[in-house]
Amino acid sequence: MNKKNRFPAGENKVAAFARALSHPARVAILRTLAERASCICGEIVDVLPLAQSTVSQHLKELKEAGLIRGEIEGPRSCYCLNHETLTQMSQLLQGFLDEIVADPVQESAKQ
Repeated sequence: MNKKNRFPAGENKVAAFARALSHPARVAILRTLAERASCICGEIVDVLPLAQSTVSQHLKELKEAGLIRGEIEGPRSCYCLNHETLTQMSQLLQGFLDEIVADPVQESAKQ
């Protein structure tokens, strides 16, 4: 049995988003895509200090997490941000951080 199933869906989703962001190359890819309407994989490779195959692996991870969308246009792959999933990620991560950063002294005083 997968131990992930023992945790609430929200915690699994936060962990999946954190895993997708767990490499600086993926953060750089998201930033690059945010600066442009869309990008061809080769254009992303040009701005990162990584081999094309490594960039492709990072793109695959981001796509599997739903953070980007990709389309094949002939011999090239074109990527763009998935704004719906990014909004969901932002809300989940912000909610999670708000919960764990809350001042326990103030919280107990409210009760």
